[in-house]
Amino acid sequence: MSQVRVRFAPSPTGFFHIGSARTALFNWLYARHTGGTFILRIEDTDKERNSEEFLRVIYDSLAWLGMGWDEGPRVGGNGGGDHGPYRQSERAHIYREYLEKLKAAGRTYEKDGATWFKLLGERHEVYDEHRKKTVTKVKTAPMVIEDAIRGRVERVEDEDFVIVRSDGNPVFHFVNVVDDIAMRITHVIRGEDHLSNTSKHVALFEAFGVKPPIFAHIPLILKQNGPGKMSKRDQGALIEEYQRRGYSPEAVVNFIALLGWNPGDDREKMPIAEIVRLFDLPAVNQSNARFDDKKMAHMNFLYLQELPAEDYLARARAQLAAAGSAAPAAGGAAEVEAYVREVLELARPKIKGLDELPAYTAYFWGEDYPTDEKAKAKVLGKGEPKARLAELVEALRAPAADFGSDAALEAVIKALAEARGLGFGDYQGVARMAVTGLSAGPSLTSILRLLGRERVVARLERFAAAL
Repeated sequence: MSQVRVRFAPSPTGFFHIGSARTALFNWLYARHTGGTFILRIEDTDKERNSEEFLRVIYDSLAWLGMGWDEGPRVGGNGGGDHGPYRQSERAHIYREYLEKLKAAGRTYEKDGATWFKLLGERHEVYDEHRKKTVTKVKTAPMVIEDAIRGRVERVEDEDFVIVRSDGNPVFHFVNVVDDIAMRITHVIRGEDHLSNTSKHVALFEAFGVKPPIFAHIPLILKQNGPGKMSKRDQGALIEEYQRRGYSPEAVVNFIALLGWNPGDDREKMPIAEIVRLFDLPAVNQSNARFDDKKMAHMNFLYLQELPAEDYLARARAQLAAAGSAAPAAGGAAEVEAYVREVLELARPKIKGLDELPAYTAYFWGEDYPTDEKAKAKVLGKGEPKARLAELVEALRAPAADFGSDAALEAVIKALAEARGLGFGDYQGVARMAVTGLSAGPSLTSILRLLGRERVVARLERFAAAL
């Protein structure tokens, strides 16, 4: 087999959808698995909807996901190549050249100001009930497509179709095929929704006297709830959302790789090198894949826990800064730096994503932190919270209360509870609410130790006074 050449051909007409990311990934994985070439081609002929902002989103999203392209627009260290330009808006001269080839071969005609592609075969007129008009049908043999994923597919293409609109702009089918020929694409890996286009494309390839590439139509990604394909409006559909929420790009790549492909066993979390090694088109499923944001969040949690400390801290600080958190900046006094590091590491096992950090750690950075009012009402509805707070203040204010370790603080509260004939839990809920404003979080004793005696006692007293 000649060297594999695959392409990802997005249109810059909207934000980067997870389905587009999955198509890009499967192309990128196949290129890396085979030692082939991954080409980025921008289909930007829709002048009314195209946007340089959306184009930048494509570049940024691919870079964030770690999918560098070998050929394509030059962006950063990516791109270049001998088969450009790689933006369709810059390839008009190439489309004119290929159109002339079809005209010279007698495979086009003009009608209603547009240029039509002429199928070969006997013609006859029929009345189309759906369109309520008479149309010309062409008697053609079924077109057989040996799809690398779906197997043998037969389609009948029995009507001529437009390849250049009346305004002079070539249509998708024509430019798609021309670009695949000119860029020497060997494999077309794209969504199943394009399968209906493939017979038109094969007809064009054959008209140019070129053997079609190998087609591989990947399954659709279904929305999380209900029927239908996942759209850009569905929760979790946009790659930018995961960037904003501080997700690990490695987790996102790992998750979307499993939307329609599996490694042949029950493994889910895999390093990208292992995914590249195992990925192949026959292992791609024919059945559609259903998106699951809980699985995505769990995958991100697994990657988050394994991040090296410095990497995690850098990403955590960036997320806090983006959210306008009051966390002290890096490079402060050694004591402050140690405090910030311990707070962030304390939070790590409890959060699924870095986007949870600002709310989860707000009470560590200052006194202006929110209170979960619903949880507060529940906590205050149990036992005698005001009495428990007063007892905690007295016990924790005492010089004998050691704030130097979690174990020492736990011993203080347990001794207090035992003396009152109560349990640790009788103090834990109201204490946590008073010092954090939340009903859940890291261990209470770790929170008390990090906040220190002065802040803890002040918060307990302030909370009690407001009851």
